[in-house]
Amino acid sequence: MLNLSNLIKQYEGVRAVDDVSFSVEQGDVFGFLGPNGAGKTTTIRMIMGIIQQDSGTIELNGKNINLIGRNNLGYLPEDRGLYQKQKLEETIIYFGILRGLSKLDAKTKTNEWLERFGIGDQGNRKIEELSKGNQQKIQFILSLIHDPSLLILDEPFTGLDPINQLLLKEIIQEKREEGKTILFSTHQMEQVERLCTNICLINQGKIIVEGSLENVKKSHSSDSVDVRFTGELNIEKAKSFFSEMAIKGSSISGVLSCEPRDFLTWMNESVIVQSFQIHVPSLEQIFIEEVKKSS
Repeated sequence: MLNLSNLIKQYEGVRAVDDVSFSVEQGDVFGFLGPNGAGKTTTIRMIMGIIQQDSGTIELNGKNINLIGRNNLGYLPEDRGLYQKQKLEETIIYFGILRGLSKLDAKTKTNEWLERFGIGDQGNRKIEELSKGNQQKIQFILSLIHDPSLLILDEPFTGLDPINQLLLKEIIQEKREEGKTILFSTHQMEQVERLCTNICLINQGKIIVEGSLENVKKSHSSDSVDVRFTGELNIEKAKSFFSEMAIKGSSISGVLSCEPRDFLTWMNESVIVQSFQIHVPSLEQIFIEEVKKSS
């Protein structure tokens, strides 16, 4: 488990990270979200030991992360840092050895991953000759070739076509099932909804939303509903449950002025309810709403 407690990082009087605390359970894909400049990258760099926090603690499986071997960590940064003139197979083997693999193991794993990503025949090509998507695949391989227990993925889908995005998601799910702890940062909210169980949204260095994705969406649900029914409905009585209501044939849509269950109970006593839908906002809508409120 990754645990951050009361992290603070300040630059020239500005708190880039302001008392941030959250935990990522083992076997979880945790969405770490926020607009540009929110403090995400600073937080990730503190986790990785690239910069040091001014105060607060970072622990992995109960131990100070700075006392744990770096080979336990895997990091895919948003910005590419590949040696453009080197051949891709040489690059992956080199980084595998740096992260504790023997040369033989590094070569074996390199070949396995290149085949998995459909570029097994391109090992002798220079990095600069690859497409942006294939360079992103190499960065992803470098982040996990040494089988780290904590995997940090910052915008992992950049440059990938839909087929390779599906492959990447498949591998992330495999790593989750293996019990890896995964911190996932992106601006692609639809990917968060497909992959993550829990999320944390920060803005201006502060946490503004945190919890399970399911609970976050429920807490932002509106009282707007759509109902389809059969039977004779008391229209005037139905209107008393709404602040706004429109009825067309045997369909009602509107904004409730009461608890949804109270209205549904009355409906079930009056007519046969065929469908009852409460509008749940997308994560993107929640993201925009919460960032606006906190800015």
